Amino acid sequence: MLPSVFVVPSSTTKPPRIAVLADSDTRWKWGALTADRIAPGPTMEAASREDTQVRPALSGFLLRGRATPTPRQLEEVGVVADSLREVTAVEFLRAMAEESYDIVVLALVGGGVQAMLHGLKRVWEGREKRPVVVTGYVGVVYEKLADGLLLRHGADVVLANSRQDAERFRAVYDGVGADSSSVTEVALPFLGGDPYTGEHDPYTVVFAAQPSVPDSRKDRTYLLERLVRHARLHPEREVLLKLRSKPGEHTTHIEELPYQKLVQRLDPPANFRMVYGNMGEVLDRTDLLVTISSTAALESLHRSIPTVVLTDLGVREVLGNHHFVGSGCLASWDQLDDGHRPAPDEEWVARQGVVAGGPSSGGGSYAHAFDVARERIAKLLDRPGGLPPMTPYYTPATAPGYLPGLLARHHLGPDGSPLPGAPAADREPGPVRQIVRRAARGAYRHGVQRVAPVIRRMGEL
Repeated sequence: MLPSVFVVPSSTTKPPRIAVLADSDTRWKWGALTADRIAPGPTMEAASREDTQVRPALSGFLLRGRATPTPRQLEEVGVVADSLREVTAVEFLRAMAEESYDIVVLALVGGGVQAMLHGLKRVWEGREKRPVVVTGYVGVVYEKLADGLLLRHGADVVLANSRQDAERFRAVYDGVGADSSSVTEVALPFLGGDPYTGEHDPYTVVFAAQPSVPDSRKDRTYLLERLVRHARLHPEREVLLKLRSKPGEHTTHIEELPYQKLVQRLDPPANFRMVYGNMGEVLDRTDLLVTISSTAALESLHRSIPTVVLTDLGVREVLGNHHFVGSGCLASWDQLDDGHRPAPDEEWVARQGVVAGGPSSGGGSYAHAFDVARERIAKLLDRPGGLPPMTPYYTPATAPGYLPGLLARHHLGPDGSPLPGAPAADREPGPVRQIVRRAARGAYRHGVQRVAPVIRRMGEL
């Protein structure tokens, strides 16, 4: 189970204050759970033997944009913060200048992380002590490795979710002459749940859908047809389509062709259902997890649930399933229809920061996956004289044709200061402004999911 409390070192009289800035539901989940796991203190085993248990004080900030989570998405994530507010980048920087935190977790896309690093460097200029800044990735890193990493450089701690990622991250930083000491190996913070012990009644097959992989109507329809066909071939099984978001909602990636719309033309059998909710709860009743390249595959492997990464559309970088080469999990729908059950490669699984068999196996190695990060952060917090200013790899001198544009997207100038006219209200928006904002966001999502596809089809006539 995910930890809910931590013990603060004996020299500390109050719980650490942590701020998490996220730009989507999945990144909020990663950021908030990571914050809980990296709070300085003893291991969870040690904590369970102590009398004094203190939970970190968590302040949540949701970056206003196209993927800002809806209340339903936030509830599905299941993480409760002490406070939660929607902000612009400039409003967040103002809060960091006015409020006191020990740790700041940036759970953002790479460009957002880079902008916040420069903005935070400016607002903390001259401060005797500043928070430790932490960032990382939500899941599998299968594209834009160098680009994404260099945009995250400058944080005090860059979390790598596996041994393999840590090695790759350090190689990129060392290769461009950037300091790689910030790279810290951990694991995905949302792994958990009981290990798989045997088949359920009924036997349950779950397809974990992804918003943008694959992205074409043809490929998404093909996958849906094969899922429905599997349900018809095996009426004794329950076949579930696990969806990330409902129509009109956005997650980390834009979903222009929701499966909910495509399935309306297929007349699926009674043993086929679409489900939402927490992935861990769905895995509680799963006997076979099927996906293209979702991080859900790692959650499933962690619990020793039979897991398949589909090869039907090829093993390609654009799909992300190339990451699973060597895993033993690659298979096709034809093989699954015939009863194939994959056998994961134990060495490959171990390199992904996954403990096959769940948290109760592997000598408690997953429970200790965040020990190094906690110790590193504790040392940074206790550093005599405080931390030095952050030094991102990208500066106006090293990337004059790239960095200013990244900062301008968040209404920041080349030095990290707010541009004239940057949106930064001094108070909460009134009811009229809130209504207009919700309407504008809904119109944008409607345009992405309904208008844009029609325009593209018309252009192909």
